[in-house]
Amino acid sequence: RFLRQTPIFEQMLIDDGILLRKYWFSVSDEEQLRRFRARMNDPVRQWKLSPMDLESVYRWEDYSRAKDEMMVHTDTAMSPWFVVESDIKKHARLNMMSHFLSTIDYHEVPRPQVSLPKKPIESGNYHRPPRSLSKYVPDHVAELMGHDD
Repeated sequence: RFLRQTPIFEQMLIDDGILLRKYWFSVSDEEQLRRFRARMNDPVRQWKLSPMDLESVYRWEDYSRAKDEMMVHTDTAMSPWFVVESDIKKHARLNMMSHFLSTIDYHEVPRPQVSLPKKPIESGNYHRPPRSLSKYVPDHVAELMGHDD
């Protein structure tokens, strides 16, 4: 039912003036495993790893088949899917943004030249208040990482 109704729904959105772009961020199974391992060993990123992620390791082929089937039924001339190679996250994001901007009426705005001014000579009339007067957020990350900074 979903596969049949999705193109109809997307066409309705487009007919109402929505600029619809669909991107699939494709990650190889090897890269996904590498990311999962990195998350398991990084206390700052462990929250990103869910039981569902771990299940996906065993069901990679099933999920891939379901994705392929979904693409067959929902990749239409009016609302195509664009696949973004995503093993390198930064490249994937920048490539997607560049592609997205190429699909809309967008004109690059020239950036003005900016330079950092020289820092003025300190007058000595300002002294930062003692840290004890403020409420600071604890450095939980340093604790997790085992740093005493």
